[in-house]
Amino acid sequence: MPQLNEISAPPDLTYLASFLTFRCRFKCSYCINHFKSLARRKELTASDWIEGLNRLVIPREMMVPITLQGGEPSSHREFYKIIRGLKKEFYIDLLTNLDFNIDEFMDQIPPDRLKRDVPYASIRVSYHPEFSELDTLLKKIEKMLSRGYSIGLFAVDTPANNIPEVRQKAVEHGIDFRTKEFLGFKDNRLYGEYLYPEAVSGLAFREVMCKNTEILIAPDGYIHKCHRDLYHGEYPVANLLDENLNIAFKDRSCGRFGECNPCDIKVKNNRFQEFGHCSVQIKSLETQLI
Repeated sequence: MPQLNEISAPPDLTYLASFLTFRCRFKCSYCINHFKSLARRKELTASDWIEGLNRLVIPREMMVPITLQGGEPSSHREFYKIIRGLKKEFYIDLLTNLDFNIDEFMDQIPPDRLKRDVPYASIRVSYHPEFSELDTLLKKIEKMLSRGYSIGLFAVDTPANNIPEVRQKAVEHGIDFRTKEFLGFKDNRLYGEYLYPEAVSGLAFREVMCKNTEILIAPDGYIHKCHRDLYHGEYPVANLLDENLNIAFKDRSCGRFGECNPCDIKVKNNRFQEFGHCSVQIKSLETQLI
């Protein structure tokens, strides 16, 4: 394969997600990855991830990290090689359930490799009570904090997660704890705050124009315009290893409005923790905002 050309990140880029794998050692009942469907995907090798991502030019002043996630990203067989191979000028964030050997992680990856000057942790640990024992998880986070890692704890805000208890224990351990909304339907009720509530209604689909400001890269390197397409394995717009890759954001026709993934249309904090951001802008075919 010839050496791939450099690609400048779009100036309106807000998030770059590298889904190293969809595999996870947990099987949580509320996992957003399984909101409708999750297609099986091949996985790029570490060399492919490194070559594909390193061609990107992301000015550090944009404060947009490469966020490694999944599934559980540490499930990738070459997890450490990918982190070590990325360009030093990249910021790196990690979304993880921390079900791996943290001593091995700390031996392989120094604290400064995952750290930015932003008001939240670069390593964001998700607590899943169906599979993770809270006190054990808190001790692992506390140990990494003592070694200088930028790490915090997150949990989906559901009664089963016993948020008050988790918050109290996190404070006792000196750990930054934050919650995430429960998204989607449960008992015929829609949970979450959305800019376009009709988009997750499940009612009759219609065609719209949609523009995203996030780069979502599947385990096989295909880039999708939204999480719905990412998880279904449909309608890729490019591949990370395309010789003539174009990642400019633009309005794209979509006939699946009504089946959107909640992650795309929820109102959330941006990368500076300012509330009110939505990753997509949706217009009707008459170009009026919905």
